[in-house]
Amino acid sequence: MTNIACPALFLTAPASGQGKTTVTAAFARLLKRQGKDVRIFKTGPDYLDPQILAQASGQPVVQIDLWMAGDPWCQHQFYLAAQQADLILVEGAMGMFDGEPSSADLAARFNIPLAIVMDVKGMAQTAAAIAVGLASFREDINVIGLIANNCGSERHRQLIEGALPPSLPMLANVARSEAIALPERHLGLVQAHEVRDELEKRFEAGADALDAAGFIDILRYITPVNFEAITVDQSTQGIPAQWLTGTTVAIAKDEAFTFIYEANVALLETMGATIVYFSPLHDQHLPVADALWLPGGYPELHAKKLAENHAMIADVKAFYIANKPILAECGGFLYCLQTLSDLNGDSHVMAGLIAGQGVMRGKRGCQGMQVAPLPEGDIRGHAHHRSRSAQTPVPIAHGVRQRHPAPGEAIYRERQLTASYLHLFFPSNAKAIADLFLGQAG
Repeated sequence: MTNIACPALFLTAPASGQGKTTVTAAFARLLKRQGKDVRIFKTGPDYLDPQILAQASGQPVVQIDLWMAGDPWCQHQFYLAAQQADLILVEGAMGMFDGEPSSADLAARFNIPLAIVMDVKGMAQTAAAIAVGLASFREDINVIGLIANNCGSERHRQLIEGALPPSLPMLANVARSEAIALPERHLGLVQAHEVRDELEKRFEAGADALDAAGFIDILRYITPVNFEAITVDQSTQGIPAQWLTGTTVAIAKDEAFTFIYEANVALLETMGATIVYFSPLHDQHLPVADALWLPGGYPELHAKKLAENHAMIADVKAFYIANKPILAECGGFLYCLQTLSDLNGDSHVMAGLIAGQGVMRGKRGCQGMQVAPLPEGDIRGHAHHRSRSAQTPVPIAHGVRQRHPAPGEAIYRERQLTASYLHLFFPSNAKAIADLFLGQAG
């Protein structure tokens, strides 16, 4: 097999909220300003951080997960990136060893060196102790050093650095600064495209701060990693194009519907589908299409406008009545219900393809990784939502949780409509996805 060597670094942390995305984005912008091609991967089923990182780097960001996507697919994505990139950055999820598989598992599988990003506010030598513990916890990972985030002063840096062993150097320190930090709200209901100008200021300020601190010297610690090609029959490149040749898939995409894995779109195109986009918010009519995909997003923030677009709702209903395939995921599922109550408690009439009401709730409801056992076959995905549905029909199945015996999300099938809170990762079962969009249950 062919190998391609490319410098790569995995940015991990002891926990969430340590500043991984802030550091990754600022580093990517610094390298972009120097004319480097930086390809970023985000661990786990995340839609929001990749938007931020894509803007910072100027390149598409790929979500990567060994369980959801499978080892061959992940291997192929790294191989493709290595052909183009001057540097591959991988941003981990949660803590370094959290989840199954964890960030450490992914780094170990592809032999990518790790750097620990740690918010060191409120501690000094203890930060070194935590870093040493993380680095020595497993023998199959290579931790090359510590990036001390929110470092208060030069003396603060010295105390931490002095406590680190020679085998685990201080790679860099990032000074405490409100100008470069990405506010938590950017990772919630506010998406990157809605605060683009503000993010640009923070990326540039972050890049300036890293440049002034000599952060670019971290490159000397980053060595090339060999990324191996895979055989054709292991990747999506081996999928017969004729599976969806002649099929046009219309995808909802606007402020209300944004949770779209680019890998899903790429797979549809690989299978021969023609992709057209439309806006349930702004367009009056559906484009001519054979199948419809209503992905997740934030319809609750635009429920009134969605409800008032009567022409679009009429077209969606007619599409449903014509017995054409529709996939509705999370926000798309809410759009298909009879009503949706927004965060203020106001109820709005939705498309009414399926009985039931959607109701927003203040706290998050995260159901994690699940398999969707559809009639077409098992498809892996995940759920993460802040709403609940009520008075819905009897589901045809429930998601199978990755690590828990309790039933997962309800899955509904009405005519050729498949609706659920689950976000599906299409490459996990390409044939099942093709059959779903063709309306051909196995």
